[in-house]
Amino acid sequence: MTTAIQVRKLTMVQAITDAMKTMLEEDESVLVLGEDVGTNGGVFRATEGLLETFGEDRVIDTPLAESAIMGTSIGLAVNGFRPVLEMQFLGFIYPAFNQLITHATRMRQRSMGRYTVPMVIRAPYGAGVKAPEIHSDSVEALFTHIPGLKVVVPSNAYDAKGLLIASIEDPDPVLFLEPMRSYRSSRREVPEGKYAIEIGKADYVKKGEDVSIFTWGAMVPDTVKAVEHFEREHKATCEIIDLRTLYPLDKETIETSVNKTGRAVIVHEAPSSGGVNGDILSVINDTSFFYLKAPIQKVTGFDTPVPVYSLEQEYLPSSEKIIHAINTALSY
Repeated sequence: MTTAIQVRKLTMVQAITDAMKTMLEEDESVLVLGEDVGTNGGVFRATEGLLETFGEDRVIDTPLAESAIMGTSIGLAVNGFRPVLEMQFLGFIYPAFNQLITHATRMRQRSMGRYTVPMVIRAPYGAGVKAPEIHSDSVEALFTHIPGLKVVVPSNAYDAKGLLIASIEDPDPVLFLEPMRSYRSSRREVPEGKYAIEIGKADYVKKGEDVSIFTWGAMVPDTVKAVEHFEREHKATCEIIDLRTLYPLDKETIETSVNKTGRAVIVHEAPSSGGVNGDILSVINDTSFFYLKAPIQKVTGFDTPVPVYSLEQEYLPSSEKIIHAINTALSY
């Protein structure tokens, strides 16, 4: 007799909390640390209730010092722990960048495999929540250029829990980017208990025949809405792919989709120059150039810092911009 898997409808932030709780219960080497993660439950309440359940030896409030949080976590990871550290916002990670790039990502090579750094850096990011400057940065491309660091971005509650569990179990450092705009914007059915989603595997959000759209994070639901509007007015169908992992990219899925449709649109909120769109373009150029029927279209943020919140919606990719890119690809 099989036992039915219990599911609950959770927001993304609830699913993230559930993932940490699941791993804290299963593995005593898992620790949670960061600014205000204990008593206050985190600035977005992602760690709410964990201190009461697991105690201050495993859910640790740290000083307001990102470099110290990163350095401490590296030392813990090298010595057998699995720290899950929270950067309150991705824009606050810069003081810790030196520790990340010179130690965390190089330890395996430096020690010839004797030591690894199994830690997860959780970082809320992205615009659209009316936060002050530096709080809304979408600079994921800075980190996809660091060998030894995986970069993961969920777009919904189900993926958030499964990807975070996989990240905690990974033997190497993982930057786990959490789109703030998606924290409480929707709910998905999430299984109770432990499950993992493989890092480096994209997800087909929607199958289609005429154009491939690659996106991630908070742009996924925006892209879905734009495509629904587009397809009500046109006979063409769009294939939407949530990359989920930005490094390593799922090159096979990118190739398979573009070879089928012959057209591609890339949607992300980060600035265009130096963005992850360039890596996707490179994959398509290497694997699918002779299948292309039209130039690849990009819908991105501008090459400026995220503006004050009154202008955020002008900065972010809109449905109109996404639909225009799809039409441009199809009418070439």
